[in-house]
Amino acid sequence: MKRYLVDYNENFVIDQSFDVAIIGAGIAGLYTALMLPKDLKIVVLSKKNMEDCDSYLAQGGIAASIKNDNRELHVKDTINAGCYVNNLDAVNVLINESQEAIDSLVELGVDFDRNSLGDFYRSLEGNHSIPRILHVHGDSTGKGVMDVLIKNVKEASNITVITDIFAIDMVDSKKVYKGITAYYNNKFFYFNTKFCVVASGGIGQLFSKTTNVDILTGDGIAMALRAGVNLDNMEYIQFHPTAFYSKDVKDKLFLISEAVRGEGAVLRNVNKERFMSEYDDRMELAPRDVVARAIKDQMDKTKTEYVYLDITMYDKNFLKGRFNTIYSECESKGIEMNKDYIPVTPAAHYFMGGIKADLCGRTNIENFYAVGECACTGVHGANRLASNSLMEALVFGKRAAMDISYRITQKKYLDYEDINNISIRSSFNGVKSEHTKFDFSTLRGNLKNFMEDTAGIVRSVDKLKKVLKYINSVLYEIDNCNFNDVYSMEVYNMYQVSGAIVKSILDSKASIGSNYVQEYSKRSLAGQI
Repeated sequence: MKRYLVDYNENFVIDQSFDVAIIGAGIAGLYTALMLPKDLKIVVLSKKNMEDCDSYLAQGGIAASIKNDNRELHVKDTINAGCYVNNLDAVNVLINESQEAIDSLVELGVDFDRNSLGDFYRSLEGNHSIPRILHVHGDSTGKGVMDVLIKNVKEASNITVITDIFAIDMVDSKKVYKGITAYYNNKFFYFNTKFCVVASGGIGQLFSKTTNVDILTGDGIAMALRAGVNLDNMEYIQFHPTAFYSKDVKDKLFLISEAVRGEGAVLRNVNKERFMSEYDDRMELAPRDVVARAIKDQMDKTKTEYVYLDITMYDKNFLKGRFNTIYSECESKGIEMNKDYIPVTPAAHYFMGGIKADLCGRTNIENFYAVGECACTGVHGANRLASNSLMEALVFGKRAAMDISYRITQKKYLDYEDINNISIRSSFNGVKSEHTKFDFSTLRGNLKNFMEDTAGIVRSVDKLKKVLKYINSVLYEIDNCNFNDVYSMEVYNMYQVSGAIVKSILDSKASIGSNYVQEYSKRSLAGQI
């Protein structure tokens, strides 16, 4: 395996003007930047514009135990959804610090929806025992939070955001982080900083059907993998049960929020029969892995590519007020939510695995942190409870910021070396091939289809072994590639992360939560409780 995608050479532009580099400009990355001390110089590296992220698209809301809520109940719901393999310490941190996170967002300017009494409006979602989901502008929570964070970041004199920059590799020396290589404006850069926080998001683009934006190709995780950073729970990938079904969409599917089912929507097969009672007595509000498998089972039985979501029990005024974004999207596709059933299909949505991080975001590489979806604290277990993700980004982002602040103040960190004292080489000793030798578009398409078929909702050992062999053969072929564009580097990252996922599934020798392996499972799809 290559250590670095691009060899360091004299043409690299060296930037030593920042203390902290943050990779990713979603909620986790921006909030971490804002929580860091104002006297630190921070650079945020964004693969595209700050709005081009899953955080911006988040509809459902933020699960928060605040004021007089029963926090123990939130803990219980979280570990129940996670199939009781969650890191309980991480779960307690998430929930016990949720009030502080919400207060912080309000202070920054986030205007949460409120009821007629002026209290936060709280809704119900799958596997939540009580309403505890906070919203911004109905189903535009992510946008509402991101707009505020972007505004605050732009006003912060100590934070620089560089957009349309591709972070390539983390550079280390003797397990100590030293800097980041990146590709920007057709030039290679080296950011020499004291600390780095990876907040690069998920891996949805590894699959042919996903709700994730097109930039989420697992780059931060691949970077960590090449550097020998520990990964964890790579087998746990959540498929959202209800993405809007369309044959025409190539990059991502529009998400129909779980909040729709939380308000009472029901699932029907193409024969318009309600079916969730066959699978779980929690019906449509069962955990996402259960609902997604049930939908797949129904699609297989009826030989269709979708089922229906029915919320026609509500009138137009309520639906437009509560789900304005979703209503408008459905309307643009000829669906009136108050009259028509919505065609939906499961799609890759959220990654519970990733870069292994402790409760302060620290990894096994000194000065190198991970927060948000690319990180794995174990808080979600085998299946994430709905709307816990945004809270995870806030709570653990702040913890990482506080830890960095303490270590800088107390000078409890290992200082970095000059770039000239570090060898940045790919470790490939043969003759390098030009990237034009390979058809990266075909390689990308093949991988997405193979991952959908083998590492999707229902998995098979035989198929997984075959696809791992294919992945390894492709990596062997392109390992000698002289990478000089973002697309080819993305594809390499996708194959590396996919290989780690498939290997983790095979090594798990288990079937639990989102990792449903036919050969390891003693359960039928029906009656899974």
